[in-house]
Amino acid sequence: MNQIGFLGLGRMGAAISIRMAEAGSSVTVWNRSRTAAESELLAAGMTRAESAAEALAAPISFSMLADDSAADAVLSRENIGVAGRRRVHVNMASVSAQMADLLTRRFSDADVKYVAAPVLGRPEVAAKGGLNILVAGPREAVEEVDPLLAAASVRRWVLGESPRQANAVKVAMNFMLLHALESMGEGIALVEAEGVDGSDFVDLFTSTFFGGPIHQVYGRIIADRRYDPPGFTVALGLKDLTLAEQLAAERRVSLPTAPVLRTQFETALADPALAGLDWSVIAELGRTRSS
Repeated sequence: MNQIGFLGLGRMGAAISIRMAEAGSSVTVWNRSRTAAESELLAAGMTRAESAAEALAAPISFSMLADDSAADAVLSRENIGVAGRRRVHVNMASVSAQMADLLTRRFSDADVKYVAAPVLGRPEVAAKGGLNILVAGPREAVEEVDPLLAAASVRRWVLGESPRQANAVKVAMNFMLLHALESMGEGIALVEAEGVDGSDFVDLFTSTFFGGPIHQVYGRIIADRRYDPPGFTVALGLKDLTLAEQLAAERRVSLPTAPVLRTQFETALADPALAGLDWSVIAELGRTRSS
């Protein structure tokens, strides 16, 4: 039985840890605050770690933390400790490429292998084992953790031996997804302004030019205005946009559409009625202008 630690029990982290436990791993979990999800995981047979350091001491540990700040604080040099035996840590969060570099050095200094494995998919997809996972890190470590990642995914995309490569690809994917949300919102607002039902329009574009899962899932959410509960919040969407802007600045790549997206997300985040909803709620800004 694999002995693993899992840090970060938001909706995504909880779903992934459950899949790993169901696949036969013995899972020790840790979260910065006590949550309802944690109670459910303990009831399912998992063990609570008393500290982040205890969870990180497992032979293989995973983390799904909110952002760079959380990753920096939780995956601290003090919490990592000193490797008395071979250990691997897998960071499944969407962090910046710069944070990936910092964590790679930090874990290396402790003689712990570090793998980046950000995910593509919503929590309900993880619960069904349907994620795509972007993986980069030392080859042997990647091969060692692949069976564990397989419990929550349909495919692991190995992108290189530098962890930052996986995080850079996730940043680029999310940047494209942000555009899909904005374009669907604008298109639906256009047809609704002409008296065409938004759901009919979603049926049209998902059956013809835009048949992928992003358009199918989020097109329906936007048409039906089902923004609660959020699978991914407005604040996290703005975080991912910021990561794309930072990576572009580092690599001197031009992102001319980024300012438009920033305006949309900052506007939604400033509205108390929208701020706590799913990030696709930016579609409501277009509807407001057209009404």
